[in-house]
Amino acid sequence: MFLRALKFSMVNLLLVCGVLLPMVALAQRPPTVSRSGRNPDGSTALPGVVPLVNIDVFVKGPNGAPVDGMVVVTLSSIKGGAYQQATAMGGHVQFQGVAPSRYTIQAVASGYEGTVQEFDAEGSVTAMVSVEMKPASNGTAATTVAAGFPILTPKAQKELGKALEALRANKPAEARSHLDAAQHLAPNHPEVNYLFGVYWSQIGDWAQTKAAFAKAIDAYPKHARALLSLGEILVHEDKPAEALTYLNRAVEADPSSWRTHAILADAYLRNGSPREAVKYAERALELGHDQAALVQPVLAQALAVRGDKDRATRVLQTYLQDHPGDAAAKKQLESLQNPQVLVSYSGAGASPAEKKPLAAAAASLPPASIWLPPNVDEKVPPVEPGAVCALDEVVRNAGKQIQQFVRNVDRFTATESLVHESIDKWGLASPPERRKFDYVVSIAEVRRGLLNVEEYRNSGSSPAEFPDGVITNGLPSLILIFHPYNVGSFELTCEGLARWNGGLAWQVHFRQRPDQPNTIRSYKLGLNGTSYPVALKGRAWIEADNYQVVRLETDLVSPVPEIRLATDHAAIEYGPVHFRDRNVDMWLPQSAEVYYDWRGRRIHRRHSFSQYLLFSVDDKQRISTPKAEDPDSPNSSTEPAKPSR
Repeated sequence: MFLRALKFSMVNLLLVCGVLLPMVALAQRPPTVSRSGRNPDGSTALPGVVPLVNIDVFVKGPNGAPVDGMVVVTLSSIKGGAYQQATAMGGHVQFQGVAPSRYTIQAVASGYEGTVQEFDAEGSVTAMVSVEMKPASNGTAATTVAAGFPILTPKAQKELGKALEALRANKPAEARSHLDAAQHLAPNHPEVNYLFGVYWSQIGDWAQTKAAFAKAIDAYPKHARALLSLGEILVHEDKPAEALTYLNRAVEADPSSWRTHAILADAYLRNGSPREAVKYAERALELGHDQAALVQPVLAQALAVRGDKDRATRVLQTYLQDHPGDAAAKKQLESLQNPQVLVSYSGAGASPAEKKPLAAAAASLPPASIWLPPNVDEKVPPVEPGAVCALDEVVRNAGKQIQQFVRNVDRFTATESLVHESIDKWGLASPPERRKFDYVVSIAEVRRGLLNVEEYRNSGSSPAEFPDGVITNGLPSLILIFHPYNVGSFELTCEGLARWNGGLAWQVHFRQRPDQPNTIRSYKLGLNGTSYPVALKGRAWIEADNYQVVRLETDLVSPVPEIRLATDHAAIEYGPVHFRDRNVDMWLPQSAEVYYDWRGRRIHRRHSFSQYLLFSVDDKQRISTPKAEDPDSPNSSTEPAKPSR
């Protein structure tokens, strides 16, 4: 999301050539080994050459009928590792030319529980296997989530917001008056009790802190932050067994929180369970990415206690490359490298205020904002357990779809509807303001490796036409992160296979690489002002059957103090649009949620797009004019496209 304060500033989008990293396909055909037989097509195999096997997989429901819709089927070696992956439609898929061996077959489909079974493909040139899937139980995450906190009145919410701001500013005395007012308006509200716990911790009264967190948990047993905070205090007090009771509940309440896993690893290590400590430390690193790097010393210690000092040493060396000033980690590494020094886990006997172990560092961030969605690295949305993701294949195919999109379009228009809310310092929204624009986007490859994206609105030259005089620009450009020109500038991680909108999508995390040029976003204040590159991180959902990006979320890697940009969060949903005149389906933005905190101004916007028209450049470089539109006419240029799943 680009900010352009008309009259005072403007934003410049620069797209330059990125570096496409080489990709290695995971689904490779292994070499043949010695044996004689026949080929899958029935012909005689050469002596000494193993015939390859064709495997037909039939995916059925509990009544024996084929599973409708898309099923992602992964064929894996019994020793581990993805071998081949395909999408079954109508309940059938065939894997051709695989080596005769034992495999596991995993099937994942929307509305069904994930299924894994073993299969022996040895001694045969053709094989059939039937996989039965069970419907998902009613106890899914979507239906078992608790109703949530009781609703606060606007007046109570304002008092709570003021208390939250004071606590963030480390002004407990100011926070206390607002907490007292909020408690009077909403007695025993779990969030009021939780913030009281934060208040007592800031003034160092740990008994009152624990009592307040316990009250929040009594009022709302799944209050993840209260469970986490209480468990953290008990870790500090060297009561790890007691802490584990709360921390395991915190993981159940919020399984995607890296901080909870990090503190749980610390507790298990202190409790003499290094195996569990390794498990939760590794999960914290998976969930938190760079934010969770501070769990590495705990992981190293747990590995050392288990006897894996070589890996422990490597973990610490990696950690110290990015944190050279951590004296405790340096000492820990020295003790690992010196066999005469006993490696032990220290930290017992001090009060919570006297020591700052991993748990304190991990959980000491300010409470979550009441108006802003979580940062993409705060929580990882759930994925199907055990689903194997071939990242290179997913990214390569997604890139092909985006290349096709760029080839198909020179310019498209849409009707853009905007709902704008200003957020005050207490997190309360103003009455919504609404606007509607004729919106035009032009995408062109001006030369090899350089894409130019321009946006126009019919009334975009006047600040008065936009709430707060700020235009939202840059939304169409974000999907170009996965274009081969740009994708090499990002660190990519496939987090697994997620259920999305009735289908399945690969969930991919991305983050701007510090050693690569920023090819997507920059801000420029004023016509002749300095340009500020802005690094992005985020998450994309890529449909498993057609590799279209269906959702994209982005955040800043870090704030930009030079232009006072504290927050820039965007969440865009894409959907298919069919253009009849050219007989093409294109995936275009359907809606976008935008949040930013810029120069102290907090804004939430929702954009929606409809009535798309497509312009194209013919061989003579002339822009074709669309035919007059009649919404009810069969000659209408666009219509909603049916999803391919």
